[in-house]
Amino acid sequence: MGEERVQIKTDFNHCESIYWVFTQLCNDTCDHCYNFSGPDGKRISTDECMMIIENLPDQIDRLILSGGEPLADKEKLYRILDRVKEKYGSKTQVMLQTNGDLLTAEILDTLIEKGVTRFDVSSIDRYHKNAGNHLMRLSELFTSRNVNGDEKDPLIEKEHYLHENPLSWGYWGATKDMWLGGNWARGRALQKDIWKKDPGHNFCSILSGARGFLGGTELPQEISIQLWKISPCCPGTLFPMGDARTERVADVLKSISEDPVYLRLNEGNPWKMGETKGITEGDAKQRTDELKIFVYGAMSFFKTPSSKC
Repeated sequence: MGEERVQIKTDFNHCESIYWVFTQLCNDTCDHCYNFSGPDGKRISTDECMMIIENLPDQIDRLILSGGEPLADKEKLYRILDRVKEKYGSKTQVMLQTNGDLLTAEILDTLIEKGVTRFDVSSIDRYHKNAGNHLMRLSELFTSRNVNGDEKDPLIEKEHYLHENPLSWGYWGATKDMWLGGNWARGRALQKDIWKKDPGHNFCSILSGARGFLGGTELPQEISIQLWKISPCCPGTLFPMGDARTERVADVLKSISEDPVYLRLNEGNPWKMGETKGITEGDAKQRTDELKIFVYGAMSFFKTPSSKC
């Protein structure tokens, strides 16, 4: 009996969730940072950001703006929020991921006015310079503006953001088991050799890790845009699926929606990506075991940009 395959979407002009790192500029240089964010982090222009917004799907249920540190690129963030509000109104929940270091009462008021309804403080761990010591200050700040703090964990279930739009905040942080493990490790974590060498860890099987990015699973359909690079997952694939500055995101997703490599990612099983190229699941797992990391290990099998993953 053959394996059951998920039923992917056919209309990508509606996307349930988009995670957009619009800047890699940051006020910190954390050892674990997967995209080398920092004071010299990569940036794109405001005009390029406006082009990307034009190319986003016609309907988005949730837009997550992240970095880098979004507030380190504050004026650009404000322009993005204004344009998103103009294009989508209140139909899209706008979420902001921030380390909280630069957040003040005045900035919080402006962000709420410009349409941000969910704040996720992503710095409550030992890798950030404040190591969570600013949590009390941030809690008092959010409370002063009636931002609800009951939902501390990241909002994953669809009903939390598809049908409700509360003003809320939560917090989390990097752990070695999750954000430094398996096929997540990138950037400084590899450079500084602090990543968890666990080849069995499969980040691809969860939200933001590619599973369900084409739809057909119980998870929200979420894609990632790293600056301009369209990707099925937050860490990003070796080659982007497309360029959000010049290509409509819906068209890019449609163009790869029958590619067996991406279908395997959508199912959350990256070890089977190479089957149609003659690479068995056993081959991929053996190579993964050798290098102790999935994505960088398996990529030695794929030599051309046409493979993209």
